[in-house]
Amino acid sequence: MTNTSHDTDIVIAGGGLAGATLALALARCVPELRVTVVESFPLSADAVPESYQPSYDARSTALAWGSRLIFEQLGLWQRLSAHATPIRHIHVSDRGHFGATRLNAKDHQQEALGYVADNRWMGLCLMQELLETGVHWEAPAAVTGMDPLADGVEVFLGEGERADTNPRSLTAQCLVIADGGRSGLREQLGFRVNQQDYGQHALIANVSTSQSHQNTAYERFTDAGPMALLPNSPADQAETSSSLVWTLDGDTLDDLLARDTAEQCRRLQARFGWRLGRFTRIGECSHYPLTLQTVDESVRPGVVLVGNAAHTLHPVAGQGFNLALRGLMALVEQFRLAVTEDQPLGSLAVLNRYQARHRQDWKQTVQFSDSLIEIFGQSMPAVAAVRDMGLTGLDLLPGAKRWFGRQAMGLGGRRSQISPVGGAVHSGKESSSHD
Repeated sequence: MTNTSHDTDIVIAGGGLAGATLALALARCVPELRVTVVESFPLSADAVPESYQPSYDARSTALAWGSRLIFEQLGLWQRLSAHATPIRHIHVSDRGHFGATRLNAKDHQQEALGYVADNRWMGLCLMQELLETGVHWEAPAAVTGMDPLADGVEVFLGEGERADTNPRSLTAQCLVIADGGRSGLREQLGFRVNQQDYGQHALIANVSTSQSHQNTAYERFTDAGPMALLPNSPADQAETSSSLVWTLDGDTLDDLLARDTAEQCRRLQARFGWRLGRFTRIGECSHYPLTLQTVDESVRPGVVLVGNAAHTLHPVAGQGFNLALRGLMALVEQFRLAVTEDQPLGSLAVLNRYQARHRQDWKQTVQFSDSLIEIFGQSMPAVAAVRDMGLTGLDLLPGAKRWFGRQAMGLGGRRSQISPVGGAVHSGKESSSHD
């Protein structure tokens, strides 16, 4: 239901990947809604370049096959795929042990199991698409608070870096909080966050190897923690560049960062092995502590948390953004149903339906990701032996392997039934099967 007595229908706090994707999905699937995105960084048409030159040190995101299907649905994939590297094989192994599992896209009748794309490129693609919609942007600005109303919410805004600069407010039916895993707004509004500290840090960097990755993603579990290498070679780069996610304890991380790049490559070689030949380069390193964060109740009257504000996962399984994307589409589905049934968008009936639809997916995905860390984080010989038999059995049993493959491809959870108004928008090659 739209409400002309409000300034806007939906306010999205945060214009990053989650917030911008939600804005695009609403514009394409529920175009009658008025959407306002509040983002702290300045945005304008002039800030979107006509061409894009990938940077070696750009951070990237793993996109499951199921996420490609969503982006196709939203008409974004054709643009996005220009600089997305396909993952055609996944190799899961346990360092120092014989067990291994291999997944191949052709076994699922698809051209890829997933893709890797630079975050900045994804953001630019979203901005280019959003410029063609009626989505309104408040930028630079920040949501500084919220008060409930009888028929919605009043959202308070501050401009620039200081929240008290030009304070004002907007009334809306619903506030969507999409400002990330360190959401200050979530904390301010008193949402209870469950946090499990893994006691480790993730080091993120792009690396080059002497041999081609051949579009293979490696999940390598070691006695010091898991690591992943994802193929990341945009169109104009050689197929020897991969994105590294390396799990380390705090002391090892500090020691590694103090070394020169040659020594960093040597230590990486010792942990990963020689499947890709010699590590010849490691780019700019970033790092952050690893925690599992969940929120028991992600909705309140007029307010809903999405993306990393609602849940953050261990990055080694590459499921975080893919889970968030499925959640965004589930929310859009409920907003569209609310418009059809003439219900207020921020009512608990609408938001609870969203939470119920998405809860099973996030529970299953959290369990899948967390169990990998739990199972492969133990070094006792008896556990290692069972683990190796499990990996070998997974590789030999078609049913189990198919299940594992569907989790990796982001097809294990419930898929949204919504499509853009006027029919699905397919940009790029039609998929031969949705598996």
